Amino acid sequence: MANEAIIVELLGNQGDPIRYTVADGTGIEKGTVMELTSPRTVKLASAVDTPLVGVAAAEKVANDGQTSIAVYTNGIFQLKCATTQCEIGDGVSLAANDNTIALSSTLDVEKGWALGYALEQIGVGSTGMVRIRK
Repeated sequence: MANEAIIVELLGNQGDPIRYTVADGTGIEKGTVMELTSPRTVKLASAVDTPLVGVAAAEKVANDGQTSIAVYTNGIFQLKCATTQCEIGDGVSLAANDNTIALSSTLDVEKGWALGYALEQIGVGSTGMVRIRK
């Protein structure tokens, strides 16, 4: 994946991973932002304005028989900014289905769609540090 989230520092209990159900036929790269579906199932984050739960802790090979995956929910990750420049402390959300981030709106935060917040200024097309706490 070109825009995977790169682990900088895992916080809490080694990133406070949470295991979720995942479809056996799904292939997921380590560092993929994950979207929550029902019931307590995750998939690759595919669109803006969706509930995000964190970052895939390991690769999941399609059709490998595995139906669960650990998701990091607490840490500092390097992510690429796609659209609007993010300033220090700005909330960030998924920008598109390519694992990039954008500035969050108030609704993103209220609905749980925000992924975390910027720890530095991140220009469009640049990568920067993001604190993820889900």
